[in-house]
Amino acid sequence: MLRIGLFILTNLLVIFMVNIVLSIFNVQPYLQGTGLNYQSLLIFCLIWGSVGSLISLMMSKFMAKMAMGVKIVDENSQYGELVRTVHRLAKKANISKMPEVGIYDSPEVNAFATGPSRNNALVAVSTGLLRNMNQDEVEGVLGHEVAHIANGDMITMSLVQGIVNAFVMFFSRVVAFAIDNAMRDEEGRGGLGMFARIGVTIVLDIIFGIAAAPIVAWFSRWREFRADAGGAQLAGKQKMIAALQGLQRTLEIADAEDSDKAFASMKISSKSSLAFLFRSHPPLDVRIKALQQGNY
Repeated sequence: MLRIGLFILTNLLVIFMVNIVLSIFNVQPYLQGTGLNYQSLLIFCLIWGSVGSLISLMMSKFMAKMAMGVKIVDENSQYGELVRTVHRLAKKANISKMPEVGIYDSPEVNAFATGPSRNNALVAVSTGLLRNMNQDEVEGVLGHEVAHIANGDMITMSLVQGIVNAFVMFFSRVVAFAIDNAMRDEEGRGGLGMFARIGVTIVLDIIFGIAAAPIVAWFSRWREFRADAGGAQLAGKQKMIAALQGLQRTLEIADAEDSDKAFASMKISSKSSLAFLFRSHPPLDVRIKALQQGNY
């Protein structure tokens, strides 16, 4: 799931820079003479923890275009039918401003939607998907991506990630403060020092961030079931099932060496070996079964 990967990467980079700047300038209103003010710390973390996710949301289209080399196409190009299909599905989903439609060169069967809002979105499709799927399967994939836009999934992901960021920052600072106190003598001398405290806090941010990742992954998996249901309503249930079966088919014939391992857990057709808790997508057979049984 490329949109999630790019979003999380941007979010982590922003949070990393925010933490360094706040630490260097000693912006720590939660520190008092008697210790930590937990209420002030929580408010502080909620505010700054949301900064990364909001900036990531606003930059999502730009980042996707730059990272994937997405080229925007229109109805007058060779991909005119693709654009018309996206726009038709978007109108059916009551999206007032049509999403941009882009193509990026990749042999992998993949597509993603991103953008800060329903009316400022991008649907990007790989050349590999267009070569390996028939018209009904492509329409099913597009219906799924348009459903993500209609559901406001990037916005809700930002809210979830912002809350996760806040608690990651909160607990990393509580633990760093405890370590600093434990290293002081009875007269309060010693401790970590500013640069060591910054380093410890950053390491703890990473550790707690990894520990919290399954929460974001669980929410992402839940969104996929909802987007499958939305795609079934927009493109038709059989086309949505055909799209998932098409993805499953490509997995069976794909050479694993052709995949970018760094994005393996994020792609719509991924066969990642990562632990299930960290997967952004449910298994394809589970998604197909849910559609067939109407469990959505």
